[in-house]
Amino acid sequence: MRWVTQKSPNRFVCRPLSAIARSRAPWWRGGLFALLACATGQSLAQPVQQGAAAISLEYAVKATYLYKLAPFVNWPPSEFATADAPFRICVAGEDPFGDYLKNAVAGRGLGRHRFQVQRLDAAASATGCQILFLGRLPAQGAGQVLDAVSGKPVLTVVDSATPHVGGIVQFVIESGRVRFEIDTAAAARNHITISSKLLNLALAVKDRP
Repeated sequence: MRWVTQKSPNRFVCRPLSAIARSRAPWWRGGLFALLACATGQSLAQPVQQGAAAISLEYAVKATYLYKLAPFVNWPPSEFATADAPFRICVAGEDPFGDYLKNAVAGRGLGRHRFQVQRLDAAASATGCQILFLGRLPAQGAGQVLDAVSGKPVLTVVDSATPHVGGIVQFVIESGRVRFEIDTAAAARNHITISSKLLNLALAVKDRP
């Protein structure tokens, strides 16, 4: 097993999260770099308001990460049944986002594939997702969800509240920031590849087969 530790960039100025979420700029002008620079010096429990609901800054950042990861992942050409089939971002386990994630992705997509947020009640239904976020779950329950999509082209993202259960992307909290680790071997098993630009932003990269 090899772990490659990446240093976070420090030359980017934190902008309000709402501005980052709205940004459609390329990755080097605002997206993920700006997210890495954010939340420093602020409590991750600080509420972020959107409409009538409020969620913590931590989960507002994680929600924004979920859809901004999409351009840095390559799915098999046969993943979408049609040229304009929806791109599904699914949430399993405890949903910490409320309406925030759904509102944040409104009108957005990957190419012609519009983002669609889906709340899952059963692991079996996760097979139609492109990104699968695992919220707070017992380790056994998380393992069952991951087993249901093993070998299928699904980018699994595990919350920091449910660590070390074998997802492709693992959220972690480091020095007051939301960061992530990436398991490229797990990605390969699910027949997807991760852009080197995203790997360079990871706190650590695990590449054991």
